[in-house]
Amino acid sequence: MPTNSAPLPSPISTPKPITIIAPTPTGYRLSLSLRDSIGAQTLWTRDTTVNHERPDPHVRSYSEAIATVVATCWHESSQIVFVLTVGAVVRLIAPLLTQKTHDPGVVAIDETGTFVVSLSGGHQGGADALARECAAILGVTPVITSASGQQNLPSLDCLGTPYGWQQGAGDWITVAAAMTQGQSIHVTQTCGSSLWQQTLLPNHPFTFARVQNSKSKIQNPKSKIQNSSPPQLWVSDQLPPVSEVPTISWHPRTLWIGLGCERNTDASLIETSLRQLLQDQGLAWEAIAGLATIDIKQDESAFQHLAQQYSWPIRYFTAAQLHTQSVPNPSEVVAQSVGTPSVAEAAALLAATLATTPGLHSPTSPLPHSLLVPKQVFKSTQGACTIAIARAQQEYNPRLGHLYLIGSGPGALSQLTAAARTALLRCDVVIGYGLYLDLLRPLFHPNQVIESSQITQEVQRAERAVTLAQQGLTVGMVSSGDCGIYGMAGLVLECLAQNQWDGQIPSIEVMPGITALQAIAARVGAPLMHDFCAISLSDLLTPWPVIEQRLDAAAQADFVVALYNPRSKTRLQGIEIALGIMKKWRSPRTPVAIARSLYREGESIQCLILDQLDVTTIDMLTVVLIGNASTFLHAGKMITPRGYVH
Repeated sequence: MPTNSAPLPSPISTPKPITIIAPTPTGYRLSLSLRDSIGAQTLWTRDTTVNHERPDPHVRSYSEAIATVVATCWHESSQIVFVLTVGAVVRLIAPLLTQKTHDPGVVAIDETGTFVVSLSGGHQGGADALARECAAILGVTPVITSASGQQNLPSLDCLGTPYGWQQGAGDWITVAAAMTQGQSIHVTQTCGSSLWQQTLLPNHPFTFARVQNSKSKIQNPKSKIQNSSPPQLWVSDQLPPVSEVPTISWHPRTLWIGLGCERNTDASLIETSLRQLLQDQGLAWEAIAGLATIDIKQDESAFQHLAQQYSWPIRYFTAAQLHTQSVPNPSEVVAQSVGTPSVAEAAALLAATLATTPGLHSPTSPLPHSLLVPKQVFKSTQGACTIAIARAQQEYNPRLGHLYLIGSGPGALSQLTAAARTALLRCDVVIGYGLYLDLLRPLFHPNQVIESSQITQEVQRAERAVTLAQQGLTVGMVSSGDCGIYGMAGLVLECLAQNQWDGQIPSIEVMPGITALQAIAARVGAPLMHDFCAISLSDLLTPWPVIEQRLDAAAQADFVVALYNPRSKTRLQGIEIALGIMKKWRSPRTPVAIARSLYREGESIQCLILDQLDVTTIDMLTVVLIGNASTFLHAGKMITPRGYVH
């Protein structure tokens, strides 16, 4: 492993906070319900609204004109949520608007919480995403008027953000307008994740160029694309060709810069030399992933300065690690000086290979040759430096990755928790069994990748979610009911543990959901007022003798028992054996509830007694609830007494 693989802290990467401005008492109360859920750090309200006897450290009050507060928050916030009329908000922000790449996203909410409007900075300012979150929390529909969103097209100016790509130059407005007008957009992608292409609907306007070899230059950057060509989206670590047509570019961060230098070489020489080298090679400055060098250079101020200025990580390697690499230009002089014949070339290769091969801890064997630019030496009165450039197959993503393990409840969107809704909206990728994702489809937005798979592919889903999160993406793993009860939460955590997860990267949140046990109980009355248990009758992962043992113990102990996965097309006998065990310990008149497709289309619910149960009406979409000795039926409801004295 490199001796230091963490990016240096940089003030550039510190995100600005979300601010809420709610002048009125009604708006203030509404804001309190939003503040924690959307992560707002500051809530502004009038001095007469706030309770000064019980101060809240996150609430700030004002007595001056609201315009003064807005002007202050404008430059300090990433997004601003106004609980105020749209007209008032427009008048307040109009003098402050400059350009969408710098302005905060602005969301306006009326005092009743009925309308949530993405007003300004919908894409790059994050207002569209924030409006969706606020609307999910309030249980209303967001008002989003961006053309791409209305047409279910990806936001071009946010396309590469989840993958850590950086924007290059381009005519962004013209290309985006062409896309929303249905014009063809020509895409050339030579590197970086192609996952974004999964967001495209069948009638999308993009046409894709064939790229034979991503390791070679595909086109001379000085050649021209004629103006008869369609607008172009360029995704590459190379500079786009000179073009007479509107072109925009995203640059995946695949280029690792191997560095060596004389002690105390000036940072300006290294930067100037690097910029010139990249330009000469037709490579993009924005595609730099980070720096790599030998560990004895950890105190080299020029390297530290560049890393901080551009938020680059530095990978440091020992001489022994560098010495293992086969390079085109080894130097005996360098070997005598630092103990290895190559620093710049070997460091670049090692950094690129580690980025391409997650989990490679001890790079001691020869690595695939991915050196784009062999070492070049630059000298001046400011010192001397050596630079080499290698390309990683996988781009560097500074985001740390996050996993949401989401319980989607029994099926109806009305039964999904507000927290789960918000989590779904924040995901770059949502993974799950196809049926469960279909039920959630109205909540997804155009910039999300939705990956569905079959019911027997749980391990593959878990591994896929972990892999994508390790690449820096925000990933949602969906389970029906509660993800921690017969769901995917345990399997995902097992996969993380097997990958030596440190408990922090990727970060993880488990979002609870309404289980089938809770759902059937709510539909049939109050059957869970005393001790209860759930037993799955599926023997795919649990041996049947163990299941029988648990059934017998639960029946003897007089638990109310919920039977999950009771009967499939190939597993017909389990439910009959289970009912036989129950009848051995329970009265034949014990109340039983059978529910199928709870809170979904085709829902059916029966309350009957144990002796009347027909197993042919039961399948994998059914949950069976068997009462205890005191459970009774009344007016179609199933009731288990808690034991209170009347």
